[in-house]
Amino acid sequence: MRRVKDARFPDALFPVWRYHPFFTDSDEPVAEADITHRRHAIIETVFADLIDGPLAHMPSGRFGANSAWILCAVIAHNLLRAVGVLAGGTHAVARGATLRRKIVNIPARLARPQRRPILHLPSHWPWTDHWLALWRNTIGYSPPATATH
Repeated sequence: MRRVKDARFPDALFPVWRYHPFFTDSDEPVAEADITHRRHAIIETVFADLIDGPLAHMPSGRFGANSAWILCAVIAHNLLRAVGVLAGGTHAVARGATLRRKIVNIPARLARPQRRPILHLPSHWPWTDHWLALWRNTIGYSPPATATH
């Protein structure tokens, strides 16, 4: 975890810090590991996704709670990246916020008239094909009958 004094608050009574977590499996010292990881553009995108998403709401001033939050955030990020790859198209390289907006926040409802599941998707939803590809790649078969409205 790298701690940086926040330049937006130079006249604060107490110093205001921003925290930048990073993960590594190397045995380099923290300062050298930080430099090594900053050279990789992919890790910067991961940081941006995490900071724009779950790390924007760090829950506590306690180290244990924040460690658990970071761990859950990383797991969710990895699952979201897998969703993007399984959905196909440009979703494989899309940012986390884009995947949440286009694939996860699905404007649909599942109905069961006569005990048959029917998935109600909007008729002109532009990401229907990608969502159906994600379903087929994850579950292994097509979703319930689709009704558009």
